[in-house]
Amino acid sequence: MEANKPVTVNEPEAEYQLYSYSDYLTWQFDEVVELIRGKIFKKAAAAPKRIHQRISLKLATKFYTFLEGKKCHVYEAPFDVRFPKTSNEDSQIFDVVQPDICVICDLKKLDDRGCLGAPGFNCRNPFT
Repeated sequence: MEANKPVTVNEPEAEYQLYSYSDYLTWQFDEVVELIRGKIFKKAAAAPKRIHQRISLKLATKFYTFLEGKKCHVYEAPFDVRFPKTSNEDSQIFDVVQPDICVICDLKKLDDRGCLGAPGFNCRNPFT
C-alpha cells in the first residue's frame, strides 16, 4: 500500500432501502457485510492484520479449552448473530453481525445459521 494514498472504505453496491435477514441470505457480495438497523455495512476493508488474527485465535483457543465439556460453546467469525426485536422471522430481523469471537451458554439460541439473540451467559453458573 502506498504511504500517501488515502484509505477509504466503500460500502457494497446496493439500493438504499431497509434490508432484513431474508435479504442478507441472498447476497453474493465479495465483502463480509453486517446489517445494522436494516442498513448494510461492510465489516472490514480487508482481512484483519496478522496480530489481530493471532490474538483472536489465541483467545478463541483459550475459551474453547476452558469450555470443553461444559455447557457453553465458543464460535469464531464468520458466524451470524441475529438480533430479533418483534419476531424471529427472517424477514423481521434487521440486525445481523459477525463477532470475531462469541461465547453462547444458552444453547436454545443456537441454530444451523448461528445465534438468535445476544450471545452470553443466561444462568447462575454457566461453566458447569
